[in-house]
Amino acid sequence: MISASIVLYHTKMQQVQEVILSYAPAENRKLYIIDNSETQHPEYKYFKKMAYVEYMFIGENLGYGKGHNIGIKKAIEEKTEYHIVLNPDLCFNPAIIDALINYADKNPDVVYILPKVMYPNGETQYLCKLLPTPFDLMLRRFLPNIGIFKKLNDRYVLRNSGYNRIINPPCLSGCFMFMRTKTLEKYELFFDENFFMYCEDFDLIRRLHRIGKTIYYPYVQIIHDHGRESYKDFNMLKMHIKSACKYFNKYGWIADKERKKENKKILNEICVEMKLDRS
Repeated sequence: MISASIVLYHTKMQQVQEVILSYAPAENRKLYIIDNSETQHPEYKYFKKMAYVEYMFIGENLGYGKGHNIGIKKAIEEKTEYHIVLNPDLCFNPAIIDALINYADKNPDVVYILPKVMYPNGETQYLCKLLPTPFDLMLRRFLPNIGIFKKLNDRYVLRNSGYNRIINPPCLSGCFMFMRTKTLEKYELFFDENFFMYCEDFDLIRRLHRIGKTIYYPYVQIIHDHGRESYKDFNMLKMHIKSACKYFNKYGWIADKERKKENKKILNEICVEMKLDRS
């Protein structure tokens, strides 16, 4: 059995229904819905009537990671084989989950998988990354994506990998987090609840990467209607900056030996693969 969790915060019902239909809860697919809204949306009561769905109304905004930790703990309690952290703004064919399970079953050293992620217009989202430096995050948010800045950003998001092959980056997006539940249980891996929102995925994936492979798997895809809220809302921008500061306080702003080692490793692996492609 596998499980998945979705955290809601005054999320539009239509959006939630789309990701639920994509996941397709069934006897072997349990879904946990954690509602962080302060007041319960009347339409959300519909979730209580759905088979294989467990709806939990919290009544306060716990934060993204703390909300999903409830789902991860439920997955561990119910001994599901895999657990998926889902953003509510996703759409995909339910069959991709079977493909990911098949790949993970054949590769026991894999602890995390991210499928290919597309925008609704069909463009690729470049969500494989190096472990970030403060400059990387500042570059993406405040500097123009042209000239030398574009080259630096392309390096950060591993754009030269082609996004058409399996790679094992140390940092990936957390919009769709396919994880091995036994690994989460054995190493007590949960979201760090010091992060209210933003960077909690970077932190958890970094810790997972120490244990096993965190894989980008481009042979199945999902659609992510990414709103980039911190680009539109000043309060969300402040929250993003605050979380980034917590991340670098935890791992190091300048001196980060792990970052240097892992970034060099993935860049070398991509370079070798590209040379093999040309030969």
